[in-house]
Amino acid sequence: MQVSVSAPLDIGGTQDRFYARASSVRLPMIVRASGIRMWDEAGNAYLDASGGPMVSCLGHCHPRLVAAMARQAATLDYAFSLVARNPRNLELAGRLAGLAGPGFERVAFTSGGSEAMERALQFARQHAVATGAASRRAIIVLEPSYHGGTIATSAIGGDQSGSAFHDGFAVTAHAVPAPMPYRPSLGPSAADHELECARRLEARIRELGPERVLAFVMEPVGGVSRGANVPSPGYMRAVREICSRHGVLLVFDEIVTGTGRTGPFFAMEHWPDARPDLVVLAKGLGAGHAPIGALLAPAAMVDRLADASGFELAFSYNANPIACAVALAVLDEIEAGELLQAGRVRGAELEAGLRALQERSPLVGDVRGIGLYWAVEIVADRASKAMLPADARPTEALRNHALANGLMVYARPTSGGRYGHWVTIAPPLNATEAECREILDRLERSLAAYERVLRADGLIR
Repeated sequence: MQVSVSAPLDIGGTQDRFYARASSVRLPMIVRASGIRMWDEAGNAYLDASGGPMVSCLGHCHPRLVAAMARQAATLDYAFSLVARNPRNLELAGRLAGLAGPGFERVAFTSGGSEAMERALQFARQHAVATGAASRRAIIVLEPSYHGGTIATSAIGGDQSGSAFHDGFAVTAHAVPAPMPYRPSLGPSAADHELECARRLEARIRELGPERVLAFVMEPVGGVSRGANVPSPGYMRAVREICSRHGVLLVFDEIVTGTGRTGPFFAMEHWPDARPDLVVLAKGLGAGHAPIGALLAPAAMVDRLADASGFELAFSYNANPIACAVALAVLDEIEAGELLQAGRVRGAELEAGLRALQERSPLVGDVRGIGLYWAVEIVADRASKAMLPADARPTEALRNHALANGLMVYARPTSGGRYGHWVTIAPPLNATEAECREILDRLERSLAAYERVLRADGLIR
C-alpha cells in the first residue's frame, strides 16, 4: 500500500497576509514594548516615533493604564449599552463633555474611530429625518481626506484611488479641494488657494442644493491623507460661516488630532470662532491599550432626537467598561502630568529639529504640523518641489530605511501619490527631550541612507 504524503497546509498567518504582495515594507515581529520603545523577536530595539497610526499617545504598556484595565476587568468586564448602564460610561462622558465645553454635552462611545465616524453620519441623518429635513442626505468632504475603513467611512473619504471599489457598491461623498499650502493649486499663494478652497465648498453646496446637503466632514488638521496640513484661521472661519449660512452640519474628525495631539485637548480649540456641530474622537483616547471612539454632540440635538425617534443604533462594544476605564486613566495621566503643556514644549523642540533637518537633507521638501503632530514631505528636488515617482514607492522605501535604523515612522501611500509623499512623526505626549533628539538622529540617518540609494538609481541628482 502506497501512502501519499501531501505538503503541509499553509494556514493562519499574521494580518499582513491580507496586504498587497507588492508592498516592500519589512514588518518586524514585535514581542514586547515599553514607553516609546519596541523589541522584535530577535531582540532588535525600535523607537516608535508615531505611536503606530498616532494611537499610543502615552507610550506602550503604561503601568497605570494597565492597572486600570486590570482593576476594571476584575470588577465589571462588560455591560451592553442597550440593556444596562455602567459607571465608567457615566464618568467618562462627563469628563469629555467638560473638556469639550458648551455645545458638546452628550457623548456616545464606540470601539474605534471608523465606528465613531459611522455613528456621526447615522446620528446626523436620523436627526435630519426626525426633524423634517429628510431631503438632507449629501455629504461633502475634502479631497484628499480619510475618515475610516468601513464601507461607509471609506466611501466618504476623499481618495479617488478607491473609486472603482466603491462604484455601485457604496454611497460616495462629494469632494471639494482641501487646503494644501505647500502646493497651492488654486491660486498664486497659499492664502489665495485657501480662499478658493472655501469658495469651492460654497459652490458645491449651491450646486447640490442646500436643502439636500447634510454635513461637511473634515479633519481640522490633515491626517495621513494630507500630511499634517494646518489650515489658516481665515479658512476655518469661512468654512464655519458657509455651513451656518446653509444649515449644513460641520463635523470635525478629530480621530487623529484629539486627546492633546496638537497642543490643546481638542484641535478645535485652535479656532474658537469656528467650532463644529459634531466632533468624532478616537485613537489617543484609548492610548493603544483599549479600543475606544466617541461622538460628541450638543444636548439640544440629542434630546430633540430622543423625544422623537430616539437614536438606538448600537455596536456590541459601545461604552465598554474596560475601554472607558482606560480612557479615564488616560485623562488622569494627561492632567496629573500636565502633558498638554509638556507636549507643547516637546512639540516646539521637535519642530526646531525637523526644520534644521530640512536644511541639511535635500530630500525634505516640507516640514509641517502642530503640537506633537508633524509630517516630513520627501521630494526629488526641493527647489521645484518635484515628487519622487510613485512607482518607486518612496514612503515604503523610507519606512524600510527607518526600520534599519531602529525607527518606526507612520507612512503609507495615499491617493496614488498624487499629492505627494510624507512620513508622520508623532511621539507620545510624555516623550522626553532625549527621546525626541534620538528620533531626529535616526530619521536623519534614514534619510541619508535613502538619499544614497536614490542617487545610485539616478532618481535624484
